[in-house]
Amino acid sequence: MSKKFPRLFSPLKLRSHVLKNRIVFGAHTANMAVEGLPTERHAAYYAERAMGGAAMIVVEPMPVHAAAVLTRGNFRPSDDAVIPHFKRVVEAIKAHGAVAIQQLYHIGAHGDSDNSFHPHWSPSGLPSYHDSDGSHAMTEAEIEETIDGFVQAARRCREAGFDGVEVWAAYLGMVDQFWTPWCNRRADRWGGSLENRTRMSREILSRIRAVCGPDFIVGLAVSDEPDVKVALQRDELAEIVKLHDDLGLIDYVTCGSGGYLDFYKLMPTFLYPEKLGADLAAVLKGVVRKAVVIAESHIRTPENAETVLGESAADLVSIVRGQIADPHLATKAGEDRPDDIRGCISCNQMCWGRRSRDYWISCLINPSVGREAEWGGDRFRKSGEPKRVLVIGGGPAGLEAARAAAERGHYVVLSEASSRLGGNFLLAGLQPRRAQILDLIAWYERQLEKLGVEVCLNTYVEAGDIAPADFDIVIAATGSYSPETGFQKALPTVETLPGIENGNVFTVEAIMARQARPGHRVLLVDEGGGWRGGGTAWKLAEEGHAVTIVTPDPFVGKELQRTAADVPMRQALKKLGVQWIVEASIAEWHGNGATLIDHNTGDRRFVEADTLVTATTNMAADWLMPDLAALGLPIRQIGDCAAPRQAPYAFFEGRKAGLEI
Repeated sequence: MSKKFPRLFSPLKLRSHVLKNRIVFGAHTANMAVEGLPTERHAAYYAERAMGGAAMIVVEPMPVHAAAVLTRGNFRPSDDAVIPHFKRVVEAIKAHGAVAIQQLYHIGAHGDSDNSFHPHWSPSGLPSYHDSDGSHAMTEAEIEETIDGFVQAARRCREAGFDGVEVWAAYLGMVDQFWTPWCNRRADRWGGSLENRTRMSREILSRIRAVCGPDFIVGLAVSDEPDVKVALQRDELAEIVKLHDDLGLIDYVTCGSGGYLDFYKLMPTFLYPEKLGADLAAVLKGVVRKAVVIAESHIRTPENAETVLGESAADLVSIVRGQIADPHLATKAGEDRPDDIRGCISCNQMCWGRRSRDYWISCLINPSVGREAEWGGDRFRKSGEPKRVLVIGGGPAGLEAARAAAERGHYVVLSEASSRLGGNFLLAGLQPRRAQILDLIAWYERQLEKLGVEVCLNTYVEAGDIAPADFDIVIAATGSYSPETGFQKALPTVETLPGIENGNVFTVEAIMARQARPGHRVLLVDEGGGWRGGGTAWKLAEEGHAVTIVTPDPFVGKELQRTAADVPMRQALKKLGVQWIVEASIAEWHGNGATLIDHNTGDRRFVEADTLVTATTNMAADWLMPDLAALGLPIRQIGDCAAPRQAPYAFFEGRKAGLEI
């Protein structure tokens, strides 16, 4: 029994199963299917979390009908051909003592015609909030067809060996569209009264029980959007869940946050408070008498989970992104080693960020995600031939390369020119609400110390400092730098910004490192559309500067749209008085302001400012490479040193380099 997390590591009975702890790896679209069938990538992904100690795993949603297909990585609906493939996934999960559940879903009005080539079906034909399409108001025959789709999907799950299913009634999908009066405007037996609006869900759940038997677990997933007036409020959801519980139709209910009308809380980033699903869970815990309540949404850590359980807000906790980032979270927490857990930084960049572009998911800080079958999980095999490794640069690529090499038993020296580890990633952690990055860097410091890595800070390395006899391989991870030319991609013929010699022009790195003193009125030109520019603008605004963002993009935070962070960031910036000018660039800097050029009209105008800050594309800090190559040692060039990119590719190349030594 864990001394730090006694509630989290107490068992719980669910139907005929006893869960070994209270940690669930909840449903989410991993998007890894090929031709609609689960693959070895799926099996290894879920097996790693089962091996890591999760008590129950809810496999990603199965669309129950052709109208419900949402991604190109979705499973095949209505096809028994999936059964033998799912058997392999189930066996991989159960081999490590976890209970295996599969979620069943239909998104109703919010379909994806590009993938389904099917009209979106819904109670009353309202518009989709997933795309720009409308939907088809279902006939009674189509309602019955959909109900049977849920039931047959559950049958396939039972035949594949799953211990149960979770019926999706969250995010304003098909089932809760029928529950919600705003969506359900029907005048027949499927709309109007509470009894009629819950008829679909009651039929689905009762028929699944009849087909799958008394020992089969049947769960329900719900979420709330309390800031949206037309959505069901918590008291209304409580009434609906209580009805299903009183009828004995559900064994558990999972409580999430957000939905299609409040999309940004669906996968909340660090911009939102933690434990978002706990409030709804506490409300439902107060009305159910039979069903187990699971709190989900932004419960990142075992500390969060223990708190939720200690407040009696839930019986179980679903930690999704936390176990994506560290699949062995449960084992480490159970052994009272929370400091060894690689904490999710709530960025959404490679989980939801890749899913939103219809790729299989991964993780910014854990590149083994989606590659478990290829890399042998998030674990390391000792090398049969330990080598002496020099890593130059302590940013994301260097940190992960040093850790991975040391985990494999190599002797590693990590040399960092500055006084702290982290590189430009450290500066990102100094932006508002991004301290989870600093937690991650601290995790690396602890891991490197435990692994015996020799970390040399304030140590600038040149090729002449390296004795070839001392090392077997050199890994160059020297990062990137901001050119001080003011070059903007949107103005490709202008190599150097006119007027840059007038001064008071600084890079975002100089601002975040406090190497510059900006004036009160700041123009920030942002060509990246990410946190590098937006987060720096936020920091400056919090410190009292009057900030105006200038971007060639049609809106601020364009690259954050994929992570569901762009709107919350813009809202935060607006509250701080930040202004922006879109589809424009800086034509000339005058020292007391800038001439802007409008990309639509070519018109120019002058905007007063004391300081210009540039968030433009970096250049590789690769000047060591020719001299390193002359040493005659094997050299690996990774991360921004190879080409400036976003952080996940630095972590990926660091891991890959460490594994290949």
